[in-house]
Amino acid sequence: GCRDWALRFQVSAALREGRVTPTELCQRCLSLIKSTKFLNAYITVAEETALKQAEESEKRYRNGQPLGALDGIPVAVKDNFNTAGIETTCASNMLKGYISPYNATVVQKLLDQGAVLLGKTNLDEFAMGSGSTDGVFGPVRNPWSYSRQYKEKSIPESHSKDEESNWVITGGSSGGSAAAVSSFTCFAALGSDTGGSTRNPAAHCGVVGLKPTYGLISRHGLIPLVNSMDVPGILTRCVDDAAVLLGSLAGHDPRDSTTIQDDFKPFELPSLTDVSKLSIGIPKEYDAPGLSSEIVALWSKAADLFRNAGAKVMEVSLPHTCYSIVCYHVLCTAEVASNMARFDGLEYGHRSAMNKSTESMYAATRREGFNDVVRGRILSGNYFLLKQNYENYFIKAQKVRRLIANDFVKVFRSGVDILLTPTTLSDAATYVEFIQEDNRTRSVQDDLLTQAVNMAGLPAINVPTALSERGLPVGLQFIGRSFQEKQLLTVAKWFEKQVKFPVIQLEEVKRHDLQDQKSASFS
Repeated sequence: GCRDWALRFQVSAALREGRVTPTELCQRCLSLIKSTKFLNAYITVAEETALKQAEESEKRYRNGQPLGALDGIPVAVKDNFNTAGIETTCASNMLKGYISPYNATVVQKLLDQGAVLLGKTNLDEFAMGSGSTDGVFGPVRNPWSYSRQYKEKSIPESHSKDEESNWVITGGSSGGSAAAVSSFTCFAALGSDTGGSTRNPAAHCGVVGLKPTYGLISRHGLIPLVNSMDVPGILTRCVDDAAVLLGSLAGHDPRDSTTIQDDFKPFELPSLTDVSKLSIGIPKEYDAPGLSSEIVALWSKAADLFRNAGAKVMEVSLPHTCYSIVCYHVLCTAEVASNMARFDGLEYGHRSAMNKSTESMYAATRREGFNDVVRGRILSGNYFLLKQNYENYFIKAQKVRRLIANDFVKVFRSGVDILLTPTTLSDAATYVEFIQEDNRTRSVQDDLLTQAVNMAGLPAINVPTALSERGLPVGLQFIGRSFQEKQLLTVAKWFEKQVKFPVIQLEEVKRHDLQDQKSASFS
């Protein structure tokens, strides 16, 4: 069946050979979005424009002139990327009803290559969070909650009420995009990654999540959270697809001064047969407090996999890792405070009816428009930026950030090619359990293993590795040298092939077109 096709080979080939038309593909995805509506993965579904785009694509195929591998491929985009003519909300009351006059560069690039934009995906408000539970449109449900694998493992409850409270979160903040890819409603999706927001939900939803090197993909039109760390992220069902997307998105953008100056040459990923020349580093600091024993076991199993295949595997040290989360918190909130100043009720977005004075209108607009999490981060950030605190917090954090980046430089200079770490501390929590803690506590735990890479600007990828004892996905993270995406993805592809991560078996959505795939080597 076409739902489990990898984009790069099967779908593109099927479209070229006319075995399926772009319109059929689009309609299939749209009907799946409807039947999986309970996942709450999408905020806006752009049915009409998607079908129009599919029709245009169909004409090109009929004339034998498709625009490339992405022509006619259904994709979804996180709702913090601007899309002309389609609402962009950031899952906040502040931007409900906001329609951008322009497309983000990455969205434009997808459309220019014939991709079909199905809609905008759910997230934590303004991408601040690690559960995709804090947006105004409600939480996203992890498709694996409804998989045979999870249901067989979870204790059967007699009451339907308990069944209802058994569902697990997607992780965040790009949970909608991860759920969309994982539940087969699209073939690829864009997320954003500031401290792990693409890799974290990818790990929990059993998909590939790539955070590219800072500056490789344009941020123009991505509503900023932390300008110095944000990167658009790529979510797909296999590593090859991530490479295809990277090839179509990367490169210089005159509208984003932080992008690389050179053009990016798209690459085909080679199939590695020999890993004996590889040197894999295992950073000992990533064996962090709170890391589940299950994940520790998988991590060392993965290291053995490389070792047994002839790679050189060594323990390395990134000594400043323990300071990174605190440093990240200071820098993140400071930049958030500065970025959020633009939402004042004057130019666009929500405006309060309070009209005693301009000041009171500002205050009321922000009180009504932002949730507690966003307001809390603005307050902390402004505190760190106060004249009397600036040296002690902001400047100090900048210095620590440099030390953290240097740790990585030293390790890579010592001859290590790729670092292997866990992506998350454990598998996905149930929603009921997740909301016991506040957003800040959760983010500190969940960003632990992912945010240092953002501060250093390095590329990293989550690769789905195995199912936990609860029948939920667990992923591992590979970290590469700056701008060495090709090497990083090649190693990730080799690993993906070895672990044979099982295909999700969705019970709710009747999926008779999927043959069972047994998981090998990582049982």
